[in-house]
Amino acid sequence: MRLWSLHPRYLDSKGLVAAWREALLARAVLTGQTRGYRAHPQLARFSGCPAPLDAINGYLHGLFSEACARGFAFDKGKLPVKRPLARLTVTRGQLAFELRHLRSKLHVRDPRRLRQLPRAVGRIDTHPLFRAIAGPVEAWERGEGPG
Repeated sequence: MRLWSLHPRYLDSKGLVAAWREALLARAVLTGQTRGYRAHPQLARFSGCPAPLDAINGYLHGLFSEACARGFAFDKGKLPVKRPLARLTVTRGQLAFELRHLRSKLHVRDPRRLRQLPRAVGRIDTHPLFRAIAGPVEAWERGEGPG
């Protein structure tokens, strides 16, 4: 499961569709509708916030907006009415990690989109749910861990 902190505009088609499916799965986990993935590290930032369900729904809304901009037909019926939501934070170290991870995926799947990615993490936009703060890779990140 990868719930990207990067803005969904950077994802290729496969990545955007996968993020949508994985965020729906994350919501099912957070609402107790499935037993799998309950201890998945990617859920830590959602389950640890004051309103986990609102946060994952806000995340889904961000993906849905990007899908609409690209002409995708994601099911709007899977989204509740959008409510104002406090943004979550993500460290610049995490964004740098995700940017490297996405570059490796796009190198294989979509070299044209890879060329469109900003080079520096300071120029990368976050998913609308997040705001960037100083710090290393997030402690919950399985790929590299903190540091």
